[in-house]
Amino acid sequence: AYSASGNLKKAIADYTQAIQLKPDYAEAYGNRGIAYKISGNLKQAIADYNKVIELKPNEAGAYYNRGNAYSASGDLEKAIADFTQAIQLKPDYAEAYTNRGIAYSASGDLKKAFADYTQAIQLKPDLANAYYNRGNGYSASGGLEKAIADYTQAIQLKLDFAEAYIGRGNAYSASGDLEKAIADYTQVIELKPNYAVAYNDRGIAYAEAGGLEKAIADFNKAIQLQPDNAIAYYNRGLAYKDSGDLEKAIADYERYLELVPNASNQEETLKLIDQLKKQLGQ
Repeated sequence: AYSASGNLKKAIADYTQAIQLKPDYAEAYGNRGIAYKISGNLKQAIADYNKVIELKPNEAGAYYNRGNAYSASGDLEKAIADFTQAIQLKPDYAEAYTNRGIAYSASGDLKKAFADYTQAIQLKPDLANAYYNRGNGYSASGGLEKAIADYTQAIQLKLDFAEAYIGRGNAYSASGDLEKAIADYTQVIELKPNYAVAYNDRGIAYAEAGGLEKAIADFNKAIQLQPDNAIAYYNRGLAYKDSGDLEKAIADYERYLELVPNASNQEETLKLIDQLKKQLGQ
């Protein structure tokens, strides 16, 4: 109950008390592991999942949860191994296929990722997350039409799926359909008014469509919500440059480089700043 209400500290204390009273209480270790993971303590979460597996070696959910913790900590090889073990114990474990697909994708193996997402969908056709992640894979590999179809299916299954609207908006934008992209980003903002990413992405679409004033307003909002949002400063700098406000463009580019001192486009940005200063006679 504490965990469900978001009071993770008290939840962990109660799970710990349960374990002290019953040291072989696998479910208490498992639930405490989930609470630790949500609170960001991945090391302790993994330790609890280890204990569950020690007590119940055939518990598919424990391998699944430990796989999620490994994935969150960046240990993709161990994550994939745990998701695989969960699938071996529970062959119809659609969520394990989905998350193994995410791990495969993060490790660069899109072929295996697609196979896992597709298997998850076959097992559980109403699993919105599987369509969403397969959409991400199609989008990353240039299959924009298929990506849009998968994001659309995810949205139909989960009408408030903000991330799927963002993904579909990005795919529409990449395919040149800026009007639909803007509509999707606007939908995200209606669902999550404080989602800085949606304002930034809609700002990009407005700028590409020639609506620089609206673009700048969206970048302003993204920065207001997330003051260290480096990419929003960079994008606003582009919009200011295109609208002829060179001083503000320079200020935004410089702020971008302050936030990302080792940016891959650092040299290019420095040259741009120098060019703009020369135009201003500085």
